[in-house]
Amino acid sequence: MKLVRHSRNIHHLVTSSKSIRIAMLSDIHWDNPHCLRDYLKRDLDYCLKNDIPIVINGDLFCLMQGRGDRRSNKSDIRPEHNNFKYIDSVIETAVEWWKPYAHLILLIGYGNHETAIIKWQETDVLQRFVDLLNAQCGTNVQTGGYGGWLVIQQTVGKNGGNSVSTKIKYYHGSGGGGIVTKGAINLTRALETYEGFDVFSMGHIHENASRNDVREIVTHNSKQGYKSGLKQLHLMLTGTYKEEYDDGYAGYHIEKGRPPKPVGGRILEISTKRIINSGISTLERLVDSYQFPL
Repeated sequence: MKLVRHSRNIHHLVTSSKSIRIAMLSDIHWDNPHCLRDYLKRDLDYCLKNDIPIVINGDLFCLMQGRGDRRSNKSDIRPEHNNFKYIDSVIETAVEWWKPYAHLILLIGYGNHETAIIKWQETDVLQRFVDLLNAQCGTNVQTGGYGGWLVIQQTVGKNGGNSVSTKIKYYHGSGGGGIVTKGAINLTRALETYEGFDVFSMGHIHENASRNDVREIVTHNSKQGYKSGLKQLHLMLTGTYKEEYDDGYAGYHIEKGRPPKPVGGRILEISTKRIINSGISTLERLVDSYQFPL
């Protein structure tokens, strides 16, 4: 199972597995003291135990404590990063921490926290992290975009004669999500914006949920000709590992009236099933996602 880059934000993964699980994470904010690393390690160890590949959809890092950053707060920097090489120390310590999981990581996309560093500090922290991790671990972790596509091709049957491709559209996210709608409008906007996806995944707003939508389509094959049918679409929001609410006493999160947020990512499961209808055998896809087990 190897990830192939077709362009800077389009990647293709081929597997012979009839069923594949992918850990869909985002908004880890690994270097922030509010990152619940115990929860993160629990979920990553679950991936390690079950050989589940990992995709990170932006904001792996927080990176708000650099010189001149108006978001900086002396209480929001970890001791090991409180030095004159702030960005370098974040990268170096992150590589050491992530080494046990490096072989599982397929793709890491950019979030607004990484792009802010490119804009204001003129360095690509995410690419530097990936390059150093690959150099030290001999892995093939790749960077994606703020948005992009991951195509999962499952080749099954004798000699891989049949295949099903699942097109995953990922987008780190925008907006605040809405205290009432909790990102439902963001998912509906995705239906308007992107064509041809089977799965849509978004982070950024620190919500954790999924839903299914259905579209009527028309298909064609040599035996049946044109035929109408229904296409299942799976849309998900991945949560954060940064717990900012604490006891509700004070702080930016509290002053903005933001509620406690769900912690953790989701596991995307893509299965194939052979269906026989009117004597014609077809390979169909079943998609679902769920939160990590406790």
